[in-house]
Amino acid sequence: MRKPIIRAAGAICSLAFGLALAGCSGDGSDAGREHKMASITFWGWAPGYADAVKAFNGSHTDVQVEYQAVQPGTKGGYQKILSAVQAGNAPCLAQVGYETLPSFAAQGALQDVARYANPSKAEFQPATWKSVSLGDKVYGAPVDTGPMALFYNKKVFGKLGLKPPATWEEYKADAGRIHASNPHQFISSPFLDYDYAGLAWQAGAGWFGVDGDSWKVTLASAANRKVADYWQGLVRGGLISSAPMYDQSWFTGLGNGDIVTVVGAVWQAGVIKGGVKNGSGQWAVAPMPQWSAGADQVGNAGGSATAVLKGCKSPKAAWEFAHWMSTDRKAFGGLADKAGLFPAARSLLDLPQLTAGDPYFGGQKIYDVFAKAAPKVSTDWTWGPIMTKTAADLDDALGQAWAGKGTIGGALQTTQDKTVAELKKQGLSVSQ
Repeated sequence: MRKPIIRAAGAICSLAFGLALAGCSGDGSDAGREHKMASITFWGWAPGYADAVKAFNGSHTDVQVEYQAVQPGTKGGYQKILSAVQAGNAPCLAQVGYETLPSFAAQGALQDVARYANPSKAEFQPATWKSVSLGDKVYGAPVDTGPMALFYNKKVFGKLGLKPPATWEEYKADAGRIHASNPHQFISSPFLDYDYAGLAWQAGAGWFGVDGDSWKVTLASAANRKVADYWQGLVRGGLISSAPMYDQSWFTGLGNGDIVTVVGAVWQAGVIKGGVKNGSGQWAVAPMPQWSAGADQVGNAGGSATAVLKGCKSPKAAWEFAHWMSTDRKAFGGLADKAGLFPAARSLLDLPQLTAGDPYFGGQKIYDVFAKAAPKVSTDWTWGPIMTKTAADLDDALGQAWAGKGTIGGALQTTQDKTVAELKKQGLSVSQ
């Protein structure tokens, strides 16, 4: 007999949600019991959230929100949130990344608000709604998303007579030409954790799935080996820079032309602009290269939700604010300005912040590329229930592989083995 897949709040339950599993919990409140004036607390860390709360409170009389800033999730915020839930004194709302939401659900830390949220489903990009919807339950409002594209140094490309590659085969050929013309120049640098996940996502190479009431871990699948082997070939050809992403050497390489492309999410525009001042006017954005000519698949890296936490006494009010912050044009415009967020809400793709030409990118309207990409992100991707550990194990293994100590395929197999072992250790059922 297999072990139960999730234990939450003293009860055992399992829930299939497409390709994932999560803990079950009720909405914790009878909507009829909510007071006419509801006061809720919201924990988060994104720049601009405090201003959005202030604007909401100034325009609403039935709901008032208190915003409390906490450390970013991976720097202590998530643990603080979980500890508060366990202690029974958690806020109603918290900022939770899509990749972490299944872990929260598995620990019984979330509250279902489907009865209030479902009428708004069509307002959001399909992949983002999937990220907050587990089976027939909805645990929060999508805020932003991270569709991917190709950032490329148009100065280097122009000098060599190259056009943005439409396929990964063209990308590989360009890598060879670039390095042959200058041995100090490389097509890319190593990818880790969620940036690498975006490459797998585009290829349909999922990491997690479900088999009956058991988790399936598929990091080492044939589809994932295809992606791994492709990048391993670039490593063997000496076409990948040794500069780790986000290291100072990476920023230096982007600025002096030694690293010629970044395959990254929409928020990378802000990273490049902020860290590569001397690259202004040299960079441009094009659609993500495809595995086959004419295909139109997009990866995703990043994005978060305003999640409703277990124990919230005013779930209707919590949803009202969460939905408002994700869809109000002025409020989200502030988040776009201050935090560089790209909206999950379909109606916000024409915000002024997303339609103007960007001087850094030579006046290109770069968000047009991402606006076209966002609806094409597959809804088939599922995050696992222990992503913090999975990502850490993957980073360790990938770091060695990019440095030539092992292979990328081997890194995925190692991570899969460690993830399966940890899931079993936690009493979760895993299918072989």
